[in-house]
Amino acid sequence: MLQLAARPPNAVRLAAIPRLSGPGVAVLLNANAKAVNDRVREALSSVVPEEHLFCSRCPDEATRIAAQVVERRYRTVFTGGGDGTFVGWVNRIVEAAERRAAQPPRFGVLALGTGNAVAGMVGAHPRRHAHDLARYLRGEVEQVRRLDLLTCEGRRTPFAGVGIDAAVLNDYNWLRGRLARTPLRCLGLGAPGYGIAIALRSAPRALLERRPSYCEIVNVGRAAWRLGPSGERIGRAIGHGELLYAGPCMLAAASTVPYYGLGLRAFPFAGTAEGVMQLRVATHIDVSTLVLNLRRIWRGGFSHEGLLDFHADRVALRFERPMPLQIGGDAEGWRDELTFGMAASPVEIVDFGARAAA
Repeated sequence: MLQLAARPPNAVRLAAIPRLSGPGVAVLLNANAKAVNDRVREALSSVVPEEHLFCSRCPDEATRIAAQVVERRYRTVFTGGGDGTFVGWVNRIVEAAERRAAQPPRFGVLALGTGNAVAGMVGAHPRRHAHDLARYLRGEVEQVRRLDLLTCEGRRTPFAGVGIDAAVLNDYNWLRGRLARTPLRCLGLGAPGYGIAIALRSAPRALLERRPSYCEIVNVGRAAWRLGPSGERIGRAIGHGELLYAGPCMLAAASTVPYYGLGLRAFPFAGTAEGVMQLRVATHIDVSTLVLNLRRIWRGGFSHEGLLDFHADRVALRFERPMPLQIGGDAEGWRDELTFGMAASPVEIVDFGARAAA
């Protein structure tokens, strides 16, 4: 189960939720999310009136709903689904607000997806969605946190990655598709699906691969810093135009939140400073080493000479061959060049606190 990460002294601060103009709360659901079913919709509709509960089944419908949300000036918008659902709604709503020169609402998250990285960070309970929503409406949740976002391929997202993380996601989607219409379809969903996909496809491919792709990463933003094993800055600042890294690369991923999905604390130094992302680069680490240290990796305590961490606000990556890409937990094809950069403005997100994450 996802746990709320302990916040170091320089972590992003929480603030009391301010009063905003406009109607109260809208709930936006992804009808295609695994956990969004009739029972969940009925439970949520018992907390908010039906006219404030929206359910999208396709991108066009989601775009229309986002425009309506901005037009009605909702103060808070809860998204129900996984990280991909959150990313989709945030992009559509912020873009709709920009077109109208309006202030975007604050966001809340209901943990109704497979990944739920953002939900884990803010303590949303994975099985008590209506309860979390009711607590907020009763005024029992009094804190909001700043959520910095990064941009990749023109989209705002808490995290994105190139390499083995995206390859695992592609393999998971392949397995889920193969099992979707069979009696074994449950094995292709969630944590079991990821485990089987890694065992059947991801790990064997990594063992057979001749070598990781060569990669160059250049700082194209403000000064960046290399981070030590405890997240401390080490060495001198890396200036604009300077090389952060050049060499073999299994993974290059950036995040403003500590988690990937399923409790994997992949970015232990994300969110410890405002306005920067954690860039994590896995250069070349034996598959056997990764397997033997899986528990430490999951908890965010794994260190290795082949694992490099940075704080940066904009970096450009170039690979010698196309690599799989994921944005917010959704597979996005293959790229040999791309840029990770910090979004111009953060969003506000409701923080349920440690109680909801326990």
